[in-house]
Amino acid sequence: MKEKSKRETTLSAYIVMACTLGSRLLGFVRIGIVSAYFGASGMADVLNAVFSIPNNLRKLMAEGALSSAFIPELSRNIVDDKSGLRARSLSRNIIGFQLLILLPLVVISIVFAPQVIKIFTSFEATEKIAQSEKLFVWLINYIILVSISAVIMAVLNSHSKFLVPALAPILFSVSVITSLILFHEKYGIFAMAIGVLAGGVGQILFQLPLYIKLHYSLRPQFNFKNEDFRRVLKQWFPVLATSSIFAINFQVAILIATSISDGSVSALTNAIVFWQLPSGIFSASITTVLFPKMSRQAGIKDYKAMNETVEYGIKALAILLIPSAFLMGVLGKEIISLALQRGLFNAENTYNAATVLIAYCAGMFTVGVYNFIQRFYYSLRDFKTPFFAAFFTVVLDIILSLILKDTFLQVSGLAWANTISFTIGMMILLSRIGNKTGYRLQWGKILGTVLKSLLSVIPAALFIYTMGLMTGRDWWMDGSSMKTFLLLLINGGGSVLLILLMFSLLKVEFISIIKRKR
Repeated sequence: MKEKSKRETTLSAYIVMACTLGSRLLGFVRIGIVSAYFGASGMADVLNAVFSIPNNLRKLMAEGALSSAFIPELSRNIVDDKSGLRARSLSRNIIGFQLLILLPLVVISIVFAPQVIKIFTSFEATEKIAQSEKLFVWLINYIILVSISAVIMAVLNSHSKFLVPALAPILFSVSVITSLILFHEKYGIFAMAIGVLAGGVGQILFQLPLYIKLHYSLRPQFNFKNEDFRRVLKQWFPVLATSSIFAINFQVAILIATSISDGSVSALTNAIVFWQLPSGIFSASITTVLFPKMSRQAGIKDYKAMNETVEYGIKALAILLIPSAFLMGVLGKEIISLALQRGLFNAENTYNAATVLIAYCAGMFTVGVYNFIQRFYYSLRDFKTPFFAAFFTVVLDIILSLILKDTFLQVSGLAWANTISFTIGMMILLSRIGNKTGYRLQWGKILGTVLKSLLSVIPAALFIYTMGLMTGRDWWMDGSSMKTFLLLLINGGGSVLLILLMFSLLKVEFISIIKRKR
């Protein structure tokens, strides 16, 4: 990529990362507030279980599978038709399609709320069932709002407008948190519904001025014979199938965990929550910025530039995820202890979750590359290769999980199975890039960046080891305390500074661009 393009891409990625970090941290705040106001069971269970229904549905109809099919086609339209008429028509068709599907779905869900709740929850207490049904009637409307917001977000990202869409989720989190604080005493768990719906409307209104400035409209269109729309719909089904495979894989992992020992499911799910914090921030941000870029390059058949974008993305993921995986893995017990170890959550629970987290962290970089390369194929309208790679990866994951769970690894064997299978899946996807573009990746430069990232964590490892000799290695067992916080701050903060210093000394590209740009 040209130097100016690299600077713009890097800065866009940092903007998205910063906003995603803010959104994730606010998500932890929301969880803490829900726990504080409603406890760890009872009405908190109702709230979390009911909200998960529209929240999971959005992955299919909003920024998940549908956006993965929509963005490549929209980006091509932007490139091919300078007037913008095709792109604007396509966006209106997508909105019309969503409303045609979602409005009847919402109405049916409201009418048959008791039946829906019985399918997705297993509450036995009459009060929980009644509250679930009432709350669901309100929260299911969120899927309409978030789906419209996702279309706006996809349009803005395709036009390389990243700041406003990245800030929108923060606005949503602030709305939910504010509503919980102000209305929990009067409305109980229904304060969440107020915040979710207000946040959904807020996301749309916040992005709308820039969306309109680009001459787009929210007025739905139902011209489903439109060829651009039909291509999106045709591409959506295989993406949906791929997403469904990974959803099934997660449920199978939970099912296997229930057969191991008490606490295995909690150890697995807790580890995933912490693993997703750096992985979600960095991997999702890089993909958000580069996916529309690759789609535009594919639209003009600039395959050499696509290769350069892929190389840049892999190197950026190496720089960001390898140190993150190291810190999250090495300081896993300390991080989990500070965040969770209180009340009935004891040191043994922390240790078990940290053991699983280490195994997941070993694959943080390869999983990030896997997800990124998936988008490369989507940009080329190749949906078969990601599907078959996903199918192979999941089958291998399940086989390895069944084998490793009966070894000394126990529940951490499920995480190691995930790491191994996704690493092999990543290699399969990477091996076919040359066949698609006609250009080979410059592996020398990529491996050079990977090596620099690995070298950069060595001083941090020595620092943490030395601190362990000075302070002892078991201070994490104190749980959520000021001592744990201060020692974690020293270990983590010192390690980050050393890694950044090494990045500077080794002239890591992703960092040097920011230094020049300041």
